Amino acid sequence: MPAKIIFPLKGKRVWVAGHRGLVGSALVRRLRREECDILVADRTVVDLTQSTQVERWMAEARPDAIFMAAAKVGGILANDTYAADFLYQNLMIAANVTEAAHRQGVHKLLFLGSSCIYPKAAPQPIREDALLTGPLEPTNEWYAVAKIAGIKLAQAYRKQHGHDFISAMPTNLYGPGDNFDLRSSHVLPALIRKAHEAKVSGAKEITLWGTGLPRREFLHADDCADACIFLMERYSDGEHVNVGSGKDLSVLDLAHLVCEVVGYKGRIRTDPSKPDGTPRKLMSGQKLSELGWKPAIGLSDGIASVYEWYLKNSADVM
Repeated sequence: MPAKIIFPLKGKRVWVAGHRGLVGSALVRRLRREECDILVADRTVVDLTQSTQVERWMAEARPDAIFMAAAKVGGILANDTYAADFLYQNLMIAANVTEAAHRQGVHKLLFLGSSCIYPKAAPQPIREDALLTGPLEPTNEWYAVAKIAGIKLAQAYRKQHGHDFISAMPTNLYGPGDNFDLRSSHVLPALIRKAHEAKVSGAKEITLWGTGLPRREFLHADDCADACIFLMERYSDGEHVNVGSGKDLSVLDLAHLVCEVVGYKGRIRTDPSKPDGTPRKLMSGQKLSELGWKPAIGLSDGIASVYEWYLKNSADVM
């Protein structure tokens, strides 16, 4: 049986911060089933890195609950290249929204982190208590440090002020509206674009960054949104909660699966001169499972749906 609902969203004013992003847009889609008043604001209305703007907008909007899905995100190359941007902007977003939520008396806030918060050599599958037990993966430590700070902010405001602020740590996410720019995208959307373009051009091979040996776990953004709403309504504690599929595969196996879905029959070549990142990153989903939630979208079906979306929208995402 699922955990008891302790904070129903029906009738609430719910702000999705970062509503244009992968998770934020999925949250907006999913929240339409909750009979709540969905609040959104893009950067032209409120810049989340500016505290006065956040405070002013929140005072006017008066949200009862906040899903903090806003973040500056990117893959290994982007994280490693723009270290200061990733650290500063994500720190400011977390601090400004959390402090304004405190000042405005927001009833509940869910901060969305990332599985990169865990140590590079964390025991697998990674449990929530592995946080801060070892060094981070160097290529994305800037983003990870900001996300760890976001978790600690939620915990600190809960401890000092008694606010019901919680955190969820999603695994690698994918879905409609993903970033397909090869300079900044994550591995799955990058593979979809590479395989599709190779298929269209008749290229004999595509190249993977690294050895292809690292193992990764993937979750569809719609499943992540469902889990976040589940936690918002049913969870209240200081410790963050992992949100994942509970299954992983090698990047090379992922490439084969993507090529199968796309229909590309060429060769897949690896490039060991490029960084692999963390060797393995499978999160334990035991805590969320015991609360009564599980994912609904399988990886193959999920990739097929995202590829279909890409085909319809490729002119807008290239």
